[in-house]
Amino acid sequence: MEPAAGPVLYQKLALWDPSLGSEEEEETETLELVIPNSWSPQDSLRRKVDRLPGAWARLVAALLLLAVGLSLAARQLHARGDPTGSPGSGAAPPSGHSHTPGVYHRGATISPAAMCSHLGRELLAAGGNVVDAGVGAALCLAVVHPHATGLGATFWGLFHNGTSGRSTALTSGPARTLAPGLGLPSALQTLRLLHTHFGRLPWPRLLTGPSTLAQEGFLVDTALAGALAAQGTEGLCPLLCHSDGTPLGPGARATNPSLAAVLHRAALAPTPDLAGEALLRPLLRDLGLQAPSVGPTPSLEPALQLAVPQGVLSTTRSPSAGPELLAMLQAALHSGRPPPDLCLPLPQTPVTPVGSVLATIDSSGSVLLLISSLNSSFGSGHLSPSTGVLLSDLVAAPAASAWACPLVLHSSLDDTDADVLGLVASGAPDVARVTTRALLGHLAGPQNQAQHWQHQGPTQNTSICGQGILLQVAAHAEHAHVSSIPSGCCTFQGF
Repeated sequence: MEPAAGPVLYQKLALWDPSLGSEEEEETETLELVIPNSWSPQDSLRRKVDRLPGAWARLVAALLLLAVGLSLAARQLHARGDPTGSPGSGAAPPSGHSHTPGVYHRGATISPAAMCSHLGRELLAAGGNVVDAGVGAALCLAVVHPHATGLGATFWGLFHNGTSGRSTALTSGPARTLAPGLGLPSALQTLRLLHTHFGRLPWPRLLTGPSTLAQEGFLVDTALAGALAAQGTEGLCPLLCHSDGTPLGPGARATNPSLAAVLHRAALAPTPDLAGEALLRPLLRDLGLQAPSVGPTPSLEPALQLAVPQGVLSTTRSPSAGPELLAMLQAALHSGRPPPDLCLPLPQTPVTPVGSVLATIDSSGSVLLLISSLNSSFGSGHLSPSTGVLLSDLVAAPAASAWACPLVLHSSLDDTDADVLGLVASGAPDVARVTTRALLGHLAGPQNQAQHWQHQGPTQNTSICGQGILLQVAAHAEHAHVSSIPSGCCTFQGF
């Protein structure tokens, strides 16, 4: 497990492009503002000051010089970007410098819900890192996609630190039962643990957006509406139903004040265990149960790795599908066979576990991949009225072939500036096979992969977003790239 050494600080990046010119050119342009004999508004003001009496004139002149100096300093900082290299605090690129959709200077978030991708982007822009953005987006999905994830879900994750070059695996620990058919919730403890070790923004900041959505309401998207139509509303009213008991359709507004209250209490929790108590205590009251003898045991540990000619592969350990994935990749790379087609077959029938995926990346090469699942659609179907949470029906460790395997390829173990690729798929039981095919396609043709990124556009239709998707994120040439397969399936936002 990687020791907690405080917040992650990313290294400085000089975001340079030939079209922008050099730093010396920018400095020359700035210095032209103070060439003698060139007129400026300050000259006019200075002439007025000369007419003021002695001491007052000197005071006003000093203030004017200070103001001009501060203005020039601010202009230089704006032109050169943020000296800290923070992915969320830099100025916008100069006018005339633009990128194709899915390519960003600083960082980006991609998820199945547009509002959650936007929330992740806002956390990056507020000075947060990829862990802040990913955890915030995951909590947002817990509100707006209760059919696939939530505070009752099980989480797996993979964090690659672009500064240190180390990859860390996140697990929720062994699956435990709260009652027959009801899984013990562990999401808040798991996400709080991840943030405690690697986050930058204050923990309460990450819960502000999700709790506001739960309290004030959110619009049902096509993914949730489709799941409701297929599932029916038994056990889900009044949260996801009209007054007549029919399921909410696309564009209908849903609220979850009980969940908002849980998130508000969790925001005040100083430790992962206490964050979990914000949900567990009212949940136990609803069910009339005693506290379990053993609680959730989420963990952070070094990722499982495999050295390949193209770099180092990292993934999660057993009982995830990570070991199976690395075995598939090793066999495929040694076989020398041409890579398969990257088209992913969408599931024709519902599969288990139903899950949700998201990814965040910044241009320094830091990546967070998160996977969560309630097992079945809407989990156990048991809605806790005091918490607004649906519990999972995942009560035993699933088969390795039917679970998570996020993957990061770092092209050099010694060079922290090397290219980084992250892949995360949903659509069990084929996640390992799908991820293997995607990576082989990338290794066989990076130019084709780059063209694929460049042709990504903003998502207009998210009806296919859910099972059978693959998210791709990469850091290349000091830029962050995001995309999905099928193309345009999931929304991304960056800056």
